[in-house]
Amino acid sequence: MTTTLTEQRQPQKATHRERQRRSRQRARRHNWACGLAGWLWLVVVAVPLYWTIITSFKAKSRYYASNPMVPSKDPTLDNYRFVMESDFLRYFLNSVVVTAGAVVPAVVFSFMAAYAIVRGWRMRVLRAVNGLFLMGLAIPLQATVIPVYLIIIRLHLYDNLLALILPSIAFAIPLSVLVLANFIRDVPKELFDSMRVDGATEWTTLWRLAAPLTRPAILTVTIFNSLTIWNGFLLPLILTQSPERRTLPLALWTFQGQYGVNVPAVLAAVVLTTLPVLVLYAFGRRQLLSGLTAGFSR
Repeated sequence: MTTTLTEQRQPQKATHRERQRRSRQRARRHNWACGLAGWLWLVVVAVPLYWTIITSFKAKSRYYASNPMVPSKDPTLDNYRFVMESDFLRYFLNSVVVTAGAVVPAVVFSFMAAYAIVRGWRMRVLRAVNGLFLMGLAIPLQATVIPVYLIIIRLHLYDNLLALILPSIAFAIPLSVLVLANFIRDVPKELFDSMRVDGATEWTTLWRLAAPLTRPAILTVTIFNSLTIWNGFLLPLILTQSPERRTLPLALWTFQGQYGVNVPAVLAAVVLTTLPVLVLYAFGRRQLLSGLTAGFSR
């Protein structure tokens, strides 16, 4: 009887090992395909970056006479000097003012709105407000350009940095509320109850309990909104006119129109514009990816 059971177990073990071997072989085939796709995507992304950087150090007179993919033997900083002398610092300061002036109020308001929605979910008014925020995610910026333009004209804010800040705040709120509300829902209810027993008000609970526990989400929406507003092009194009109110993306477009032949100078301006974005992303990459993943998967 013992011999029979042993003989039955051996084929079962062999079958199990065979299945494991086949699954490993399939995983290896899939890994090869995914790895090849990853390397191809790396080439697609890295080649334009490489070309942009090496071209920004080439002289204008040698750009068309040299191989575009080969670095210059005698690199120069004349392109960067030319960009800095073309009011680049003014455009940079405008972008900083618009980004900071829109991100800070948007994140603060979104955090308070998300807290009110989560804590007062039983109230119909707050559920309706949450529905309005979710509807805002379905409305693209391009569909509201004409209404936003008419409102800015009525408010006499045209060609003003405030005309860029106010719409940017409005379009940053819906996604921020969604991400922050999902994080606040994961805070244990017992912690809120203990704060209430200790006599803390909702305002105290908001900033001393919810804010520290949802710090990754706050950093996530801050970084994401900063990147989005910093790279914004449509609103500055529609709502500003004078060169003194241009932001960096719009200034790049005007550089290309006015100095279209000077490709190295245009690419030098692109490099300078991208550096703050890369620094911000490098410091907050983990928070941004983890926060967005958690915000959409919960």
